[in-house]
Amino acid sequence: MTLATKSVQNNHQSPLEVLSNLLADDMKAVNACIMDKMHSDVALIPQLASYLISAGGKRLRPLLTIASAKMCGYKGDRAHNLAACVEFIHTATLLHDDVVDDSNIRRGNQSANAVFGNEAAVLVGDFLFSRAFQLMVEDGSLPVLRILSGASAIIAEGEVMQLSSAHNMDTGFDTYLQVITSKTAALFAAACETGAVIADQDEQRCQALHDYGLNLGIAFQIADDVLDYTASQDKLGKSLGDDLRDGKITLPIIYALENATDDERAFWYSIFVNKKIDDETLPRAIKICEAHNSFKKSLETANLYKEKAISSLSLFDDNEIKSIFVDLCDYVIARSS
Repeated sequence: MTLATKSVQNNHQSPLEVLSNLLADDMKAVNACIMDKMHSDVALIPQLASYLISAGGKRLRPLLTIASAKMCGYKGDRAHNLAACVEFIHTATLLHDDVVDDSNIRRGNQSANAVFGNEAAVLVGDFLFSRAFQLMVEDGSLPVLRILSGASAIIAEGEVMQLSSAHNMDTGFDTYLQVITSKTAALFAAACETGAVIADQDEQRCQALHDYGLNLGIAFQIADDVLDYTASQDKLGKSLGDDLRDGKITLPIIYALENATDDERAFWYSIFVNKKIDDETLPRAIKICEAHNSFKKSLETANLYKEKAISSLSLFDDNEIKSIFVDLCDYVIARSS
C-alpha cells in the first residue's frame, strides 16, 4: 500500500483529490494565468471561455504537468504557464468536440455550444488554441514547443480518425487504439513529458514520463468509454449513451461484435449503419455487452495499460508524488468498476 493510498483511506479522498490538495498553491497560480490569458476586448470570448472553464472539471492534465515537474525536483514557476497552456489545449478540444458531436451536456451543465451556439464555440476554441501557442512561445523552449504543438496536431488527427471510423462496424481494436491514443492519451503524455523537460531530466526520464502519461491516458479513455454505458448521468457529466448515438465504435462494442449472433449483428447494424435509435436501444445494447462480458474485457484491457504506466515510473526515486501517480492509475479504472 502506498502512502497516497493510506491518505485516501484515511481522508476518503481520491488520488486526484490528494494531488489537487498537495498542489493547491501551484494550481492557484495556474488558474490565475488561465483567467489572465482568457481576457479579450471581444466580450463573448471571455464570457464563453469562463462558462466552460468555471463549469468544473478536475484539471487533471495541468495537474500532471505540475506534478511531473515537482516529482523531478523542479522548483521554478515555468510549470504554471505551461500547465495553463495544457488546459487551454484541452478546453479548446472540448469546445470543438461538443460541436462535432452535437452534445448538449458537458460536466453536468449545458454545453457551451448549446448556450452560445456552434459558431461561437468553434471560434472561441480557436482563440484558446492561439492562446496556448502564445504561452508556448513565451516559455521560449523549443523542446516544449515541439512537445505541445505536436500533441495539438495529433489530437486534431485523432478527431478526424474518429469521424472517419464512426458508424463503421469493421472498426477494430487497432483503429480504436489509434483514435484514443491521439484524441486523449497524446495530451496526457505531453503534459507529463513537459514537466520532465523543464526539470532538465535526461532523455530516458523524459521518455519515461511521456510513456506514463500515454498509458495512463489510454487506460483513462477505455474506462471512460465503459462509463458511457454503465455510469449514472450525474457521475458521467454528460448524457448516458452519447457514444452509441454518435455512432462511435468504442471498445465495449468491438468486444460485443467479436462473437455476436446474427440477431445481435443485425441490431448493431440498425444502430451504426441505419442510425435507428429509440428508447429501447441503449438498454438492449447494455444487455448484449453484458452477455459478452464486454465491459469486463474492456477494463481488463485498461488494466494492461495501467500496468505499463506504473512500470514507466520505475526510473524515479520513491516520493509522495510518485506514490500518488501509482494510485492514480488504479483510480482512473476503479471509477468504472
